[in-house]
Amino acid sequence: MTRQEIADAAAEIREADTVAALTGAGVSTASGIPDFRSEDGIWTEYDPNDFHVRRFRADPEGFWTDRIELVEDLFGEGFEPNAAHEALADLEAAGHLDGLVTQNVDGLHQRAGNEDPIEIHGNGQRVACTGCNRRQDADPVFERVREGEVPPTCEQCGEVLKPDVVLFGEELPQHELLSAQSLSKDADAYLAVGSSLTVEPAASLPRTAASNGATLIIVNLDPTDLSDRADFDFRADVTEVLPALAEAVVDGT
Repeated sequence: MTRQEIADAAAEIREADTVAALTGAGVSTASGIPDFRSEDGIWTEYDPNDFHVRRFRADPEGFWTDRIELVEDLFGEGFEPNAAHEALADLEAAGHLDGLVTQNVDGLHQRAGNEDPIEIHGNGQRVACTGCNRRQDADPVFERVREGEVPPTCEQCGEVLKPDVVLFGEELPQHELLSAQSLSKDADAYLAVGSSLTVEPAASLPRTAASNGATLIIVNLDPTDLSDRADFDFRADVTEVLPALAEAVVDGT
């Protein structure tokens, strides 16, 4: 990562009519949240089948018992947005980020200041009722589970509550997916940040943008499946690259 590369990438963002971004687990790990698929990821400690929608439907008690353990391993005593989250919020506030798609379920983009990220895998800080579809903050429900209400049920209709995330075996929410795809087609510059770009359909979003002529900017510690197509391929810490990039974009306005 050189100063000139940052300046050149910033110029592409600044001059673009539509700028989009996709974020993956590498943005959250900088806040101390473990990822799922690496050698030391969460799925080396837990069986993904325990979090399959079939298991939720057949054994909601067991599912919720394991879910609470997973949540505590993921989020521990708390977590905060990091410099990468804040840089993306700064770009949006300055009018240089028109849409943000995230694979993460931690809600950190909203806490950093992004107004309406497209959460294609849902949000683990919420729960949804399987009956009336009412959504609510997850923390009070988690506490009810810890106190023995397993599975937790909706206070309005009595049906079982479900984490408001996409479980294994479920399709991605169509509205969010279509919005993400539309954004990738319209983008003149596309940031793919902290993602290995191997999990579909999210991995196709920056590919679609690049195929439609967008400037593709990748920020990830390791090479990705799209690195050879990127106009800028920053293999560095997202908390270093994104603040430098945001500063260069805003200062050059």
